[in-house]
Amino acid sequence: MSRHLERLLQLDALLRSRERHTAETLAIALEVSERTIRSDLAFLRDRYHAPLEFNKTQGYYYTDPAWRLPTITLSQGELFALTLGARMLEAYAGSAYATELRSAISRLAERLPEQSWVDLQQVADERILFRAGATIDLDPDVWHQLETACRTQKTVQMTYYTASRDHTSERKLDPYILHIYRGTNPYVIGFCHQRQEIRWFRVDRIKALTVLQESFVPDPTFDAKDHLALIFQHEAGGIPQSVVIWFDAKTAPYVRERRWHPSQDIQEHPDGSMTLHLVVRGLNDLKRWVLGYGKGAIVKAPPELVQMVREEVAVMYCQYEVNHAANDATTTDR
Repeated sequence: MSRHLERLLQLDALLRSRERHTAETLAIALEVSERTIRSDLAFLRDRYHAPLEFNKTQGYYYTDPAWRLPTITLSQGELFALTLGARMLEAYAGSAYATELRSAISRLAERLPEQSWVDLQQVADERILFRAGATIDLDPDVWHQLETACRTQKTVQMTYYTASRDHTSERKLDPYILHIYRGTNPYVIGFCHQRQEIRWFRVDRIKALTVLQESFVPDPTFDAKDHLALIFQHEAGGIPQSVVIWFDAKTAPYVRERRWHPSQDIQEHPDGSMTLHLVVRGLNDLKRWVLGYGKGAIVKAPPELVQMVREEVAVMYCQYEVNHAANDATTTDR
């Protein structure tokens, strides 16, 4: 934003306040000369047709309070869309941008008549709600430090908690990109010095982070779009594998209504069932996803995934059998 435009916005805000302002008080408030203020006031009148008047009682004021400085040409619909987008981002991506979003939209709202803004806010508050389900505890400072490190290509040192192993470790990482998966899972993707390969790290599992002075050069063979294309959910490891999953007629509509992966291909069957074909890296997230459909899904390939699902189901069966037997024994003892 130019200094002149910034000063005009500040001048406009002062003129809308209930205080009495003269060229002298405006000059003091904006830390410029009275000559500059008079030039700005003339600019508002001549260029933007501002309804400006002056009298000894009120000082400078707008005769039509509904007039707005046309520096930001947003309609009510556009501002409403921004408001909803901000609330959606805050609900689904955590609070990393909450303060900045609220501040930016409030400043944009100053260009609308007050009642129009109140009406938009009321609709947003009472008629359109966003719920993300389970939320995460995202540290805004960690997220913004990663933004800086990605932009400036600086290596970071972090204390990271690995949930699958219930273990905390120290890692050095060259952060390439930040990726928010399905709105609620924030990841940093980059070169891990310990593993000597591209790895994903959940940002909300970073317990401490320091941006080092050490610079890095990204791997020239790394392409973000290609890297993400073969990933199912957020599992990036392994070589590409062809996956085949059959869904029964009752389950198929729920799978069919979404595009789960860029490589997916659906084979329809006369009885309403369908077969889903994918090419992905890593099978653990895919295993958990398939199990979510229970008896409505059967993995056909690859053999490794078939075995993973079988083992998971077998262990679950044993656990429920043991618990059931224990409950029966307790009931009998009573």
